[in-house]
Amino acid sequence: MTITYDPDVDAAYIRFVDGEHQCTTVRISEEVAVNIAPGGKVVGIEVLDASRNLDIVRGAPGIHLENLRVV
Repeated sequence: MTITYDPDVDAAYIRFVDGEHQCTTVRISEEVAVNIAPGGKVVGIEVLDASRNLDIVRGAPGIHLENLRVV
Protein backbone atom coordinates (compact mmCIF):
# COMPACT_ATOMS: atom_id res chain seq x y z
CA MET A 1 0.00 0.00 0.00
CA THR A 2 1.25 3.48 -0.86
CA ILE A 3 -0.18 6.77 0.40
CA THR A 4 0.77 9.91 -1.50
CA TYR A 5 -0.16 13.52 -0.84
CA ASP A 6 -0.02 16.44 -3.30
CA PRO A 7 -0.03 19.72 -1.35
CA ASP A 8 -0.49 21.77 -4.54
CA VAL A 9 -4.02 20.40 -4.98
CA ASP A 10 -4.54 19.15 -1.38
CA ALA A 11 -5.28 15.60 -2.51
CA ALA A 12 -4.25 12.23 -1.09
CA TYR A 13 -4.24 8.89 -2.87
CA ILE A 14 -4.20 5.54 -1.10
CA ARG A 15 -3.03 2.86 -3.55
CA PHE A 16 -3.69 -0.77 -2.64
CA VAL A 17 -2.49 -2.41 -5.89
CA ASP A 18 0.73 -1.59 -7.76
CA GLY A 19 0.92 -1.18 -11.53
CA GLU A 20 -1.30 0.12 -14.28
CA HIS A 21 -4.97 -0.85 -14.25
CA GLN A 22 -8.04 0.03 -16.29
CA CYS A 23 -10.36 1.33 -13.60
CA THR A 24 -13.89 2.47 -13.11
CA THR A 25 -14.16 5.41 -10.75
CA VAL A 26 -17.02 5.43 -8.25
CA ARG A 27 -17.69 8.72 -6.48
CA ILE A 28 -18.57 8.18 -2.85
CA SER A 29 -18.91 11.91 -2.13
CA GLU A 30 -17.66 15.24 -3.50
CA GLU A 31 -14.28 14.55 -1.83
CA VAL A 32 -13.87 10.77 -2.13
CA ALA A 33 -13.54 8.53 -5.19
CA VAL A 34 -12.75 4.81 -5.36
CA ASN A 35 -10.94 3.28 -8.35
CA ILE A 36 -12.08 -0.28 -9.07
CA ALA A 37 -10.39 -2.69 -11.49
CA PRO A 38 -12.26 -5.31 -13.52
CA GLY A 39 -13.32 -8.11 -11.21
CA GLY A 40 -14.12 -5.69 -8.40
CA LYS A 41 -10.63 -5.26 -6.93
CA VAL A 42 -10.18 -1.86 -5.25
CA VAL A 43 -7.05 -0.25 -6.72
CA GLY A 44 -7.10 3.00 -4.77
CA ILE A 45 -8.99 5.76 -3.03
CA GLU A 46 -8.61 9.46 -3.82
CA VAL A 47 -9.43 12.03 -1.13
CA LEU A 48 -9.77 15.70 -2.09
CA ASP A 49 -9.43 18.46 0.53
CA ALA A 50 -7.16 15.97 2.28
CA SER A 51 -5.82 18.40 4.87
CA ARG A 52 -9.38 18.82 6.12
CA ASN A 53 -10.57 15.22 5.68
CA LEU A 54 -7.56 13.13 6.77
CA ASP A 55 -5.60 13.37 9.99
CA ILE A 56 -2.57 11.76 8.30
CA VAL A 57 -1.85 15.05 6.55
CA ARG A 58 -1.83 17.07 9.77
CA GLY A 59 1.21 16.08 11.81
CA ALA A 60 1.44 12.55 10.37
CA PRO A 61 0.51 10.71 13.60
CA GLY A 62 1.29 7.30 12.10
CA ILE A 63 -0.63 4.46 10.55
CA HIS A 64 -1.94 1.57 12.62
CA LEU A 65 -2.73 -1.76 10.98
CA GLU A 66 -4.92 -4.09 13.01
CA ASN A 67 -5.61 -7.76 12.40
CA LEU A 68 -3.58 -7.74 9.19
CA ARG A 69 -2.07 -11.06 8.24
CA VAL A 70 0.65 -11.13 5.59
CA VAL A 71 0.17 -13.95 3.09
